[in-house]
Amino acid sequence: MDSLKKVFVTGITGLLGTNLVNQLLEEQYQVIGFLRNPARYIGNKTQNLTLIKGDLFDDFSRNLKEVDIVIHIAAQTDQDILEYEPYRKTNFEATQHLYKMAVENKVKKFIFISTANTSGFGDEDSLGFEDKPMQSPFTKSFYANSKKEAEDDLLFREDDIELKILCPTFMIGANDIKPSSGRIIQMGLNKKVIFYPPGGKNFVDVQDVVQAIINSFQYGDSHDKYLICNENLSYREFFQKLNKINQQKPIMIRIPRFLLMAVGGIGNLLRKFNVKTEICTTNMKSLCINNFYTNFKSITELKINYTPIEKAIAEASEYFKTEFPKIVEKRES
Repeated sequence: MDSLKKVFVTGITGLLGTNLVNQLLEEQYQVIGFLRNPARYIGNKTQNLTLIKGDLFDDFSRNLKEVDIVIHIAAQTDQDILEYEPYRKTNFEATQHLYKMAVENKVKKFIFISTANTSGFGDEDSLGFEDKPMQSPFTKSFYANSKKEAEDDLLFREDDIELKILCPTFMIGANDIKPSSGRIIQMGLNKKVIFYPPGGKNFVDVQDVVQAIINSFQYGDSHDKYLICNENLSYREFFQKLNKINQQKPIMIRIPRFLLMAVGGIGNLLRKFNVKTEICTTNMKSLCINNFYTNFKSITELKINYTPIEKAIAEASEYFKTEFPKIVEKRES
């Protein structure tokens, strides 16, 4: 593995990409980081990092000439887009393009970051796993379907390149500049009242996902798929952990399912009138289920030692208390 030291990474301004680049640099990898807006990169910068600005459909031949590993994280994740095509273009077609460029330039490994929702979930008694078929409501999710289309296309190919697909669940951690999953921290941090939905999901420390990616350089089978997941928690349990870590005692109020579905119906109506909104019945249904998975395969084959989710919650909380306000202030200035 020591000889595989030059890595090309897309999506380096997001939660996962920023933390991954930081760790790769710490481990002395040479990193080429692709991004569309250099101003949004908040990660570490050393002589081993080269930043390139462009579009996912650019010709990357010059950049991939001596690259050993491509890690494709960049994706269209916005939940307010009203049509499938924008998701497909970024999450499927751009993935096809980058994979083809990697093969043509004899890159040794291609690692595609997908989503756990392309696999069927379960509950406490029967957890979801890699080969379980997608389930509703995610079968109606444009984002999940575009990722599944990309997965199926990659797994069908038989090119001379090592391919691995890693599917994280809900990531928590610092350096969430957008923020993305960190909005759940903001929902509960320093609040006197916390409203929480009736369902639950699997949470994972973003640093564990970073380690899974780096471990996949050496471990795991080619043309295989791995769920990167850790603790299955109800939303109530998650916020209880957040409250304990931050020494706060808010009033906790459970939002009834019927109310969420009513709000989702209103969102559907707005979307029919071309109003961009994340609110829809698909997204509301996802808040009402126990979206649980097992990490058995990633532990045994990728050799991951998962850390308690309390660590990630603490790091994310500290980030949103101290660093994120500085980023917001800089944006507004």
